[in-house]
Amino acid sequence: MVAQVIRQLPARCGFHGQDDMLAQIDPNPERAKRIVTIHHDWDKAEAARLNRLTSPKMAWFMGEASAAGVEPMPLGKRIFDLSLVLVLLIPLSVVMVIVSLMLLIMQGRPIFYTAHRMRAPGQAFTQLKFRTMLREEDDFGATGAHKHWRITPLGHFLRRTRIDELPQLFNILRGDMSFVGPRPPLREYVERFPAVYTQVLKSRPGVTGLATLIYHRHEDRILASCRSAEATEKAYYRRCLPAKLKIDLIYQRHRDMRLDLWILWNTLKIVFFRKDERPRRNGRG
Repeated sequence: MVAQVIRQLPARCGFHGQDDMLAQIDPNPERAKRIVTIHHDWDKAEAARLNRLTSPKMAWFMGEASAAGVEPMPLGKRIFDLSLVLVLLIPLSVVMVIVSLMLLIMQGRPIFYTAHRMRAPGQAFTQLKFRTMLREEDDFGATGAHKHWRITPLGHFLRRTRIDELPQLFNILRGDMSFVGPRPPLREYVERFPAVYTQVLKSRPGVTGLATLIYHRHEDRILASCRSAEATEKAYYRRCLPAKLKIDLIYQRHRDMRLDLWILWNTLKIVFFRKDERPRRNGRG
């Protein structure tokens, strides 16, 4: 199932070339040679497709969003989320208390960063994270280079280890989020692309997800070159958001427990072992 999903990404996303993600799924080199997978040189996407992104309908993959066969979040996934979050809250509550005290001493209040996000069209919720940046009243949008100066030393550590995301366990407990799913979007994006998000948000927003696993490094590189809020929003809207939505739609179609566990496992490898999600075969630099 996981290999099937990865194989479909180039055809549905418009990406071409070779990627080594399938090496851990299908180690057979003969089969691997016949698999066309993801290429991370996303900037070579067709210019015509990027130009169409100025249309609020995102017409170049509206058919993907309106296709039949996309089911709401299954009960089994919710049961899994509740069971895992109750197990994790016991040991991780100690970590959260320690981090909260460190933030209070080193950065002061507020300890938490609260963001208004959407769990479904018309259904907003408050996403919780540990605060990793200096406060700014007019803060909005994605984090580009123009915001990097605001990230505190402790904030860099919390972001790198993903500890800043631990308070989202309470979002999962409340039913606003899941462990695996699309990243929770801003209201403005849901209102701009309602047909797409109606399908994408049939899965609860996740702490991690297929799009996060595959695309986050390239997204960071794109946004790191943006020196103003306007440039960051334009780059995110024109280049990052469409690619992530495509991957989110593919995840939604093939969502099952095996895929979720694969995503969780690869996320943990990145967090704890600093192992890139693109394993390289011998002989490649």
